[in-house]
Amino acid sequence: MAPILRTAGLRAAEARHVGDGLMERAGAAAADVARAMTDGRAGAIVVLAGPGNNGGDAFVAARLLALAYFDVVTVFRGDPQALPPDAAAAHGALLAAGQRCVPHPPPGSPALIVDGLFGLGLSRAPAPPYAGLIEWANASSAPVLALDVPSGIDADTGAAFAPSIVATGTATFIALKPGLLTGAGLDCAGDVTLDTLGVALAEGDGAGDLLRWDALARALPAVLDRRRRNVHKGTFGTLAIVGGAHGMAGAPLLAARAALKTGAGKVWVGFAAAPPAVDWAMPELMLRGAADVLAAGADVVVAGPGLGTTAAAKVLVSGAIALDVPLVLDADALNLVAQDAALRAALRARTAPSLLTPHPAEAARLLGVDTARIAVDRVGAAQTLARELDAHVVLKGAGSVLARPCGRFDINGSGGPALATAGSGDVLAGMTGALLAQGLDAADALRIAVCLHGAAADALVARGIGPLGLVASELADAARALVNAAARAADP
Repeated sequence: MAPILRTAGLRAAEARHVGDGLMERAGAAAADVARAMTDGRAGAIVVLAGPGNNGGDAFVAARLLALAYFDVVTVFRGDPQALPPDAAAAHGALLAAGQRCVPHPPPGSPALIVDGLFGLGLSRAPAPPYAGLIEWANASSAPVLALDVPSGIDADTGAAFAPSIVATGTATFIALKPGLLTGAGLDCAGDVTLDTLGVALAEGDGAGDLLRWDALARALPAVLDRRRRNVHKGTFGTLAIVGGAHGMAGAPLLAARAALKTGAGKVWVGFAAAPPAVDWAMPELMLRGAADVLAAGADVVVAGPGLGTTAAAKVLVSGAIALDVPLVLDADALNLVAQDAALRAALRARTAPSLLTPHPAEAARLLGVDTARIAVDRVGAAQTLARELDAHVVLKGAGSVLARPCGRFDINGSGGPALATAGSGDVLAGMTGALLAQGLDAADALRIAVCLHGAAADALVARGIGPLGLVASELADAARALVNAAARAADP
């Protein structure tokens, strides 16, 4: 897993390496990426250098590219006397190498634009003259390489100020940043490469992980490989799924089908409305009334898909929260908790694991803010929910954020716009419940379910199924295939 750090953690890591030449290493790493991105394109490499240490990285890259016989134009509009010490030294080394800085980009289309304007340090919209340079870069037909973080993107949140660099690629240093992986930053970062610069992270830096299916698949829990032979359906747990108000029967069925296909031994589906006699697409499912399912003694409960927010639904959610088993709350169950202080208190008081799967609007209701506030800091919102409700949380969306009650977080690197389809969240809830039913702890179950869910969509898109028109019911088969392929790859 690739580490992710917020700005405070990065500053702490950098402070342990003062005097170690980090700027020179960062500039060298950036120059390597820049060389690869020019790919024989004609024209100059235009380096945009800002007034801080990101500008220092740009000065180093410009010097090394020029020494490698590239035509380099360095645009710098700041005051050399006001540069931080390391950046001032890098500026002086650039001049000593026979290069000069100019105030404006040259005419014509460059081979490459290197964005070294702001990086980590920006906390407000870029002002002139830097805003004009960002607009020039975005209007150019040339590829753009951002250093550390595209200028205009908040490194901690992914929020985009106006204007923001829209990069072809980003060369980032020491660790990944949340702003490259979630929110608007995803569409501005382009292809991200990481060079750790030899910096070792410490526990106190607060690193999270970027979840990648190829990494998770190499270390799946043993229960998922099905090597043991002396087993039966009870070995893999009984999952109860509660939902399905009138007109919404499809939601719990999607969740239940996904749960069976990701390994749950038995799945009971409890309907808030009258249950169907049978699910002809998957007759292995047991269909009952919701209250009967809650009373039947399942090992894990998923509550919420298509449940509605009636008084009867509230009773069902209260009953699910009262059970001393792992619990996944999704969809309308989250809306009911947001509306009712007693449900919220009962949820927080649980001793068995609780897992919440809100999309941004549901998270906003739980936190009592508008949805726009969630977009401003997705990592912070997920961490607040996890802390306040003593739950494991996945805040769904572009770069889904996972947070644990202890404060650690992950960002999912799989999936994409193919998952923006009705029922996708129901499938995720069912997969999460299935992994819990097979004995995975809450953190592992959520990490694997979220990443597998995205990887299933990626696999379908790679086969030409989507992204446009992919439907949620196709995800479970793809997820099953990925887990079984991982198990076969791990066979001795």
